[in-house]
Amino acid sequence: MRIKRLLAAVTLGLWAPLAGLSLAWAAAGDERSAVCVECHDDLPDMGRSAHVTAADPRTPDCVACHGPSTAHAKKLRGQKQGKPDRAFTGDDALTARDSSAVCQGCHDKDAKRALWAGSQHHNADVACSTCHQVHTNHDKTLAKATQAETCYACHKAQRAQYSRPSRHPVPEGQMSCSDCHNAHGSAGAMLARRDSTNATCYTCHAEKRGPFVHAHEPVADDCSHCHSPHGSTVPAMLKARPPMLCQQCHTPHVAGGVGAVGGQPGVFAPKVPGQSGPAVTAVTSGKNVVNLWQGRSCMNCHAQVHGSNNPSTSSGVPLLLGR
Repeated sequence: MRIKRLLAAVTLGLWAPLAGLSLAWAAAGDERSAVCVECHDDLPDMGRSAHVTAADPRTPDCVACHGPSTAHAKKLRGQKQGKPDRAFTGDDALTARDSSAVCQGCHDKDAKRALWAGSQHHNADVACSTCHQVHTNHDKTLAKATQAETCYACHKAQRAQYSRPSRHPVPEGQMSCSDCHNAHGSAGAMLARRDSTNATCYTCHAEKRGPFVHAHEPVADDCSHCHSPHGSTVPAMLKARPPMLCQQCHTPHVAGGVGAVGGQPGVFAPKVPGQSGPAVTAVTSGKNVVNLWQGRSCMNCHAQVHGSNNPSTSSGVPLLLGR
């Protein structure tokens, strides 16, 4: 008997929101939605969702999203039940763009969604219902701890990158994809939350913004030139280890006249008579490049890779030295 009472209490607690919703709709004269709940009683959590708040006059009813659906709601004896006017799942679902247009009928005032039309997700026929669940108050996309799972359904390469040791703490639930990306559209590349990749990174990494007396051009251009933001096997989410990363731009055997963009004379070989520019014998021991490959990185000297306020050389070449 005690178990039966307990089960009855639990059942009442689960169904009360939906039953109360049906009564509220009926009291408000919205008999159409009240009729829907009589059959669609498998959504008890719906009564707690933001889409179904009976006390809020802005709350949509079933008809607002699914249409009157008269042929579906009023099935006559002996007749086959008709389809809803607007379905969002199944074989009769609206197209992605038509489905999203229904949602935008209400969700069109937020600046976050102002650039939806023409965005990468819009052009790829991703619908609002692809990511969001509207019949529950547990939308995984809106919760930081579970949002990434929604994104991983399509972005499988990023899921793999987040298994690497150097990464943002997205798997730990301390960050979410939406901290950096605006899935509803952006003026920046890759749906960046700000107008550019750098501006998005500076939201957290403000100390890398500068201004600096000597800026590192790749840093000022795009952080992703050197960093892999979704994960890397190299510390600091670098795309490669120094000096190999540095050599992608600072090629080792370029004449000194190329300056900071190319090679620095004397770094990878002994300085020959008459050669201009600095000879970094502290790194090479005046002999060859082997010491660099033994872990003596460019960053041993050029520590301020994001920019430096230290003096440049007599020739005006900024070295981004740490001191």
